[in-house]
Amino acid sequence: MLWTWGLYALLLILLFARCRPMGPGRWNEEYTTLPQVNRLRAFTAVGVALHHMSHKTSAHWVPDVYRIPGLELFVDAGYLFVGVFLFTSGMGLYKSLHGKQDYLRGFFRRRVLPVTAAFALSNLVFLLVRLAVGQSISWGQAALYLTGLSLCNYNGWYAVAIPLFYLAFYLSFRFCRREGAALLWVFAFTLLYVLICAFTDHSWPFWFAGEWWYNSAALFPLGILFAKYEGPVTRFARKGYWLLLPACVLGLFALRAFSGMATNVWWGYYGENWGDPYKVLHRLGSAISQWLVAADYAALCFLILMKVRLGGRSLAFLSGLLLEFYLMHGLFVQLFGFDFLGVGRSLLYIRSMPLYILAVLLCSVPSAMALKWLRLHIFAHIPPAPRY
Repeated sequence: MLWTWGLYALLLILLFARCRPMGPGRWNEEYTTLPQVNRLRAFTAVGVALHHMSHKTSAHWVPDVYRIPGLELFVDAGYLFVGVFLFTSGMGLYKSLHGKQDYLRGFFRRRVLPVTAAFALSNLVFLLVRLAVGQSISWGQAALYLTGLSLCNYNGWYAVAIPLFYLAFYLSFRFCRREGAALLWVFAFTLLYVLICAFTDHSWPFWFAGEWWYNSAALFPLGILFAKYEGPVTRFARKGYWLLLPACVLGLFALRAFSGMATNVWWGYYGENWGDPYKVLHRLGSAISQWLVAADYAALCFLILMKVRLGGRSLAFLSGLLLEFYLMHGLFVQLFGFDFLGVGRSLLYIRSMPLYILAVLLCSVPSAMALKWLRLHIFAHIPPAPRY
C-alpha cells in the first residue's frame, strides 16, 4: 500500500532529519554519548508504539473483520526495540559509573523511584479508564492493578523488569571488588531472570508471564560488556566497517528467518497449550534465537551511528519523555482500536490506518507530558527520570 511506504519514509525522515553524515575517513566521535543515544532511543520508542499498534490491527490473531494490513513488519519486531533499550541501559549504567563521582550513592532514588512512580501513576490512569469503558473490577483486583502485581497496563511490564536489572547492576558493582566478577554476577542474574520467566506459563496472572519479558534480556549485560570494552570494539569496528555493516544487514535477515523457524515451527513459547514436556527448553531455545537477532540489530544501530550524527528537534524532545511515552501510548492504542483490551468498548474506533497511527502518536505525546508533570509534582522529592 502507498501509505505504508509513506510511513517508512516519514520514519526515516524522523531519524535522519538534521543529521550529519561523516565523510570518508571521518567518524561520529559522539556515537555513544547521551544526546546521540537518547535520539536513538526516541526513534526506538516510536517503533515500540508501532509494534503495539500492529497487534491491534495487522496481527494474525486480530479478528478478520477488524484486521487492517500495513503494519505487518512491526508485529514480530518488538523485542528488537526493547533490546535497544536494554542494551543502552546497560551501557549507560557502566559509563555513568565511571564518569560520575559516587554514582552508586543514592542510586535507587535516582534510578528506580522515577520508574516506579511513573508506573504507579499510569496504573491509576489505566484502572480509571478500565472502569470507564465498562469493566467490572473487584476491590482485590483493583489493589493488584494499582500495585502492579497484576498488570493493568500490559505494556507496563518493562517498568517492572528494568528496576530488577538496575538492582542486579547495583548489587554486583557495589559489592564486588573486581569488575569482571561484577559483570559475571550481572550475567548470572540475567540467566536466573530468564529461567524464572521460562518456567512461567502465559496463563499466570502476575509477573514474568510471556516471552516479551525475556526475549531480549541478554542485551542488558551485553550493553555493559560493550561499554567496558568500547575502545577496542570501536577500533575494530572502524577497521572493518565496510565489511561489518553489510554483514549486519544480511545477518539481520538471516537470523530473523532462523528465529522465525525456531519460534514458530521448531520450538516456540506456548508449549503449555499442547502439553509439551520440554516447554522450558523450547522457550529457552526460542529466546536465544531472538537474542541473536536483537544483538545484531543493536550492533547495526550503533554502526550507523558511527557514521551519522543524529540531530532533529523532534527526537530530542521525545527523548525527554521516553518513560512516560512508553507507559501511556498503549492507552490510545486501545482507545482508538476496535475494543479496549478485550474488556470494554473503545472510545473511538478508527478504521483508517494512517489516521489511527496519527491519532495514537498525537495523543500519546501530550499524555506523556501530563504524566511527567504529575510525577514531578506529586513526587517532588524524586528526581527526573534518568536519561542514560
